[in-house]
Amino acid sequence: MNFKTSLLFLLPALMLPAQQPERPWKDAQGRVITAAYISSTADSVTIRMTDGKQHTLPLSRFSAEDQTYVKSLASTPDVKPALPVPDPGRVPIEKRVWPPQVEVPKKAVEITTTAENAPARQFGYQSEAFEFTSQAKLAGSVMKEVAVTFEATKSLVASLPWGIVCQPPPGFERYKAALYETRQDYIAAGGPENSGGVYMSGPKIFMIPFPSLGLEMRGKTWFKDENYRSDTLVHEITHQVMDGYLTFLPKWVIEGTAEYTENLPYKNGIFRVDGHKNGMKDAIEEAGRRGYFAQIPSLKEHLSMNRAAWDAIADDSNKGMGELYFRSYLLVYFFNHLDEDKKGTRFIKFMEAVYGEVKALREFFADPRVKRFPDGRFSYPSNFPPPDIKPESAPFKHLGILMEGRTHAQLAEQMKAAYKEVGVKLSVGE
Repeated sequence: MNFKTSLLFLLPALMLPAQQPERPWKDAQGRVITAAYISSTADSVTIRMTDGKQHTLPLSRFSAEDQTYVKSLASTPDVKPALPVPDPGRVPIEKRVWPPQVEVPKKAVEITTTAENAPARQFGYQSEAFEFTSQAKLAGSVMKEVAVTFEATKSLVASLPWGIVCQPPPGFERYKAALYETRQDYIAAGGPENSGGVYMSGPKIFMIPFPSLGLEMRGKTWFKDENYRSDTLVHEITHQVMDGYLTFLPKWVIEGTAEYTENLPYKNGIFRVDGHKNGMKDAIEEAGRRGYFAQIPSLKEHLSMNRAAWDAIADDSNKGMGELYFRSYLLVYFFNHLDEDKKGTRFIKFMEAVYGEVKALREFFADPRVKRFPDGRFSYPSNFPPPDIKPESAPFKHLGILMEGRTHAQLAEQMKAAYKEVGVKLSVGE
């Protein structure tokens, strides 16, 4: 059975601009109230009571301990902002090129076994950038092939002219992946029932069951069979190594870029980027066999679709999800290879603007004025707000770069004409 992949996009708790948690406050007479810190000035503090009401009170009314607490949260002139997050070796847009192929470095796929506990169903492996856990022992050849796909996909995304900086999430030494022996195990661990693999953006882990890989048991070890496939891996690894960007991307870009990498010709750790046209035509043929037509009924609706609307369609049926993915792929392919200069310049500029948002958020969290809590929440001075991370606005902030003054009707006509030039009949509505 072939299950379509699914990205479970959960905005992490640390991405929510939460205020301080409620705590007990004591006044000079020893009376105690429960409230949460909101903001403060040199001589007053604003707190929110448990009933939701806010009060601004003289700081002098509170105990010395509470006054110290408030001053530790307040923005003071002697606190220096953190240095900007460095961009080592970043290539200017005008100097970026499309690599004809990307090959995984051999040193990246040297496998280290980190755990073997058969009774507990715990096996661990590491490559250069990834940490794998498995419920069963994998043959060395299988683990290496899996690692090759992971590392090659990371190398691919980092090598494309999109300018993606691939680095594990904060606090992680390596990207994490979990392999499950059965689909039941996968679903019990939180994998969506209608998926063959998923990148969980909340806990930052890629999950996939053995059946989606095409593995079979021989003796006491798992080997690959004739159904072994890497497309689910490539799709979800693309999400994983682009994790820091997901907050600032529309769903069609998130899924369209993953479909793009998945459809590039791939074999034995080598992606043929120069074979993108053949990959596109193969993808269209496969979509036709699945009943998906080369069409985008409403360009405006698809480009501006929020996550709630997307999820409603995707959750309705596998066909609905498949159509969303396919349309997104057609858009991403157009912007990268068929739009105007056919070098993807507008899309590269768009991704560079998104990188600016990612960088700003990293710098925000690196600033000492931002306080982070073990549960993932954070607080910040009222005069030092975080970048826009609201899901209803942040992903669509830079779409104007792609449109560049074109109406949806004009873009629709350009897409139809561009695809016609490469032998594809595409129906696009504004």
